[in-house]
Amino acid sequence: MSHTILYFYKMYALVDCNNFYASCERVFQPQLIGKPIVVLSNNDGCIISRSDEARALEIPMGAPEFKVRNELKQKNIHVFSSNYALYGDLSNRVMKILEGFTPNVEVYSIDEAFLNFDGMPIPDYFSYGLEMKKRTLKWLSIPISVGFASTKALSKVANKIARKFPEKTNGVYLIDNDEKRIKALKWTKIEDVWGIGFRLSKKMKAQQIFTAYDFTLAHNEAFIKKEMGVVGLRLRLELLGESVLEIEEPKARKNIAITRSFAGNITTLSEMKERVSTFATVCAEKLRKQQSCCNAVILYLRKDHHKIQRDRYSFYRLETLPFASNSNITISSAAVQMLEKVFEEGEIYKKAGVIVTDIIPENAKQFQLFEEENPKHQKLMQVIDDFHKRTGERKIKLASQDLERTWTMKQDHLSPKYTTNFNEILTIKC
Repeated sequence: MSHTILYFYKMYALVDCNNFYASCERVFQPQLIGKPIVVLSNNDGCIISRSDEARALEIPMGAPEFKVRNELKQKNIHVFSSNYALYGDLSNRVMKILEGFTPNVEVYSIDEAFLNFDGMPIPDYFSYGLEMKKRTLKWLSIPISVGFASTKALSKVANKIARKFPEKTNGVYLIDNDEKRIKALKWTKIEDVWGIGFRLSKKMKAQQIFTAYDFTLAHNEAFIKKEMGVVGLRLRLELLGESVLEIEEPKARKNIAITRSFAGNITTLSEMKERVSTFATVCAEKLRKQQSCCNAVILYLRKDHHKIQRDRYSFYRLETLPFASNSNITISSAAVQMLEKVFEEGEIYKKAGVIVTDIIPENAKQFQLFEEENPKHQKLMQVIDDFHKRTGERKIKLASQDLERTWTMKQDHLSPKYTTNFNEILTIKC
């Protein structure tokens, strides 16, 4: 049987931070290296990250914290609330380090990035990957795995091998010939292939597609096209070694949503106004950060479905703005006005959110003839953004917001914000 020959005019790397959230906690608490760690979701709900040591103790991913609380104590597992300020800052630092190896970096997630090496004369990719690991570990104490291949999908596979067999690969694996490609694809389960989710993997297995290699076989092409369309065909080509997925430039988001579950119940309009107003201002900040404006605002409310008699407990309401805006004042006002129309005093609310949509570039904003936003808003928002960027704190707020908080969550196991809050910078005693 003949196989597709790899195309080597391109080379990609997928860099993945090992157990990123747990690794971030260890950066400033090195005594936890080698100890089992789990990190919890918002409001200390479920386990969303486990160190290798916690995984070895068979702590289930996604388990509600209250259900495994006794087990966590019995096995001496260190528990942390999500410290997104710390994780986000260390993620940015990792990506900056990677940009020192190639300018073509696509941040895929908070702990993953694709790298492209077009036009770069690199004689030894394995040594180059080891240098990435060494520099990231030395500068940040964050361990990474690196997978090299001629396509993005294959680099994902290579990264899994590097991560799975650190003793044999030293955390770096290169798929640089057809023999390695076929062996790697036969090892990769279909549910572990990039873009194949749980439901789709069940359909694949029913069609006798159990591995990534099975996925590439010619007689399965028609089935893949039927189930996945052009996305599936592109993925198949990528696994065969033909690069069809390029490094993507950062794009402005089509929708921006800020939704939060509450640490306690909310039953009064005044308290809900404060939350909604805060969520709306954060949406506005994100719009300005990507130099965009929105034309519509959506309000989302969810009641405690355990304590209501009716079937419906989630509510959405949309308001079209008279002009495109990214002003805290305008967006917050629209969200609060919607809230006043739909809020029911005495009902128990567990979650709320604000979503801005119909987003356009800031420079494409059209001015209206009869109604337009106060021009002072733009200057005021610039002052707020400059202050926030300089201090890292949201101290300038609308009168409808609580001056002491952005939003509160249950975070009983929160570590300090070592790199983003001046008052929590690590103190070293000499």
